[in-house]
Amino acid sequence: MLYLALSILFSSLIFVIFKLFSVYKVNTLYAIIINYIIAFGVGVVFYEGDVAPNEIPQKSWFWGTLLLGCLFIVVFNLMAATAQRVGVSVASVATKMSLVVPVLFGVLVYREQLSTLQVMGIILALGAVYFASAKGKSMALGRSSLWLPLLVFLGSGIIDTSLKYFQETHIEADEFPLFSATVFGSAAIVGLLLLTIKSFKIPLNLGLKDILGGVALGVPNYFSIYFLLHALQHPSLNSAAVFTINNVAIVMFSTLLGIALFKEHMSTKNWGGIALAVISIVLVALF
Repeated sequence: MLYLALSILFSSLIFVIFKLFSVYKVNTLYAIIINYIIAFGVGVVFYEGDVAPNEIPQKSWFWGTLLLGCLFIVVFNLMAATAQRVGVSVASVATKMSLVVPVLFGVLVYREQLSTLQVMGIILALGAVYFASAKGKSMALGRSSLWLPLLVFLGSGIIDTSLKYFQETHIEADEFPLFSATVFGSAAIVGLLLLTIKSFKIPLNLGLKDILGGVALGVPNYFSIYFLLHALQHPSLNSAAVFTINNVAIVMFSTLLGIALFKEHMSTKNWGGIALAVISIVLVALF
């Protein structure tokens, strides 16, 4: 459970850092790309084996890291577009409700067994994510904007499912740092290519605060994935339980951090979501 708790902690810190980006006017795109470079470097440092770059493409998981790297960039941009056009709450709900995808994958593909109480907990978890994230009228969706959160939902779910698949079938525990580093390195390369293309239209204007923001984001971003991979190896928790607890606890903890650090307002609906989150975690983790 320690690894899962650490993954939740570092994932929640990511939301706090994104909030600080808006406060200090950090260019999010620049910071995101730098964050991937930093996360790649952290992974290389924490890998205890010998790093031979020419051997990495021969790993069975290598091509998967390229796919995940592309997905990281694509899903991030979709999340940004959803937040801007539809609302931050919708983007948050779509991202965290994607827990349904890896949960179904674990049940259907790996034949993971869920008790009746655990199923109830997962259903409550979906409600918890919605109510804890809902902010007034921002949750209203029109037909024309529905495709954006749907793509965020699918993309986030595919990322989590892919992490479970590679952890289960291709990665040794001592390779977690190298695998995570390669994923972030792939994302950094894709991001730099996109930035290069954009620079032909809009000149680059990278500032010191963008670099510092990227460094601050890169460290917790790396460890959120690293500890999640370890948590998926928990002997008494299946992947359905891990992803449910992880996603719901992140929503709950980041919401509480928002109250403590940024004095964010909480409605009765939001507090109800927090209560549902606690109940769902208890049901999924203990039953």
